Amino acid sequence: MALPAHKQFQFWGIFVVVFSVVLWALGDVLLPFVLGGAIAYFLDPLADRLEARGLSRAASTTVITLLGVFTFVIGILAVVPTLIQQTEELVKTLPEVFTQLRTFVAQRFPSLLQPDSMMNQSLLKVGDFLQERGGDFLQTALSSAASLLNVVILLVIVPVVAFYLLLDWDRMVAEVDSLLPRDHAPTIRRLAADIDKTLASFVRGMGTVCLILGTYYAVSLMIVGLNFGLVVGFIAGLVTFIPYLGALIGGALAIGLALFQFWGDWLQVGLVAAIFAIGQMIEGNVLTPKLVGKSVGLHPVWLLLALSVFGALFGFVGMLVAVPVAASIGVLARFVTGQYMSSTLYKGRSETDQASAQDAD
Repeated sequence: MALPAHKQFQFWGIFVVVFSVVLWALGDVLLPFVLGGAIAYFLDPLADRLEARGLSRAASTTVITLLGVFTFVIGILAVVPTLIQQTEELVKTLPEVFTQLRTFVAQRFPSLLQPDSMMNQSLLKVGDFLQERGGDFLQTALSSAASLLNVVILLVIVPVVAFYLLLDWDRMVAEVDSLLPRDHAPTIRRLAADIDKTLASFVRGMGTVCLILGTYYAVSLMIVGLNFGLVVGFIAGLVTFIPYLGALIGGALAIGLALFQFWGDWLQVGLVAAIFAIGQMIEGNVLTPKLVGKSVGLHPVWLLLALSVFGALFGFVGMLVAVPVAASIGVLARFVTGQYMSSTLYKGRSETDQASAQDAD
């Protein structure tokens, strides 16, 4: 005999609360395992395709792991040192950029920079902050990131976790399926399939879009000679998963730096702007429709809210799980809405009785 609905609600409510408390308490300890799980989930379709071509699951996982390690080592040796160097130089250059901006505004729009004007006070405060705190901020960010991520542990644990999860992924899914409550197993499977479809479209698809666009922006900006092109491309690609925000932030930063570096050479400035315009055309017409699809169901505002809330509650780990949780909540919300729309609470008794009478006839 199944448990009453209110008992089931109490049980799952307690489970959610306990899980949230554990996630909050463990915090950064879970980071390598969350990253490893995300990597395994991202690569599972590739392992399935290799299996379909005749390789065993162990051989498929080994091939993927070797390719991943090789790519990671190349990235560490070729990209990361340049990225860190350009980031440090960009932070040191920002005060000079704001000084040039203030000079430009003073020459073209002198009325805006009267000693008591709001614009003048704002620019002075921003310039002083960047000059005094920019280096300290970067050093603090790097040291905090180093202590948070514990790079050595991540480099050891994450690949191991990802390898074993990828190796046993199908078996684990089957085990979870066998533990589902029998009365609700079909509904849970349908919801899980919808969540997986949403995550596959967004996480895998949008992750690939971010990687492609970030590489395109970085390489293109470096080719046209923009200083800090690698950093700008990295930033633009990183936030591309929020529609228009990546191009807006990256484009504004790149064009601002281009104006500072190429002032008077409008062809170079135009090339930088054209790079982001072309990137948006490629993303909107080719990459997103092909890799993500049109009906993912994750609104940009919902994503920003999830990132803010989970980041505030659970730190960096919360930001990692924010998108999957947001996708899951979105699917559950649509399911609950559908249930409500077909219930007596929405239709009322008169409409329900009328429908029952029509069915009887």
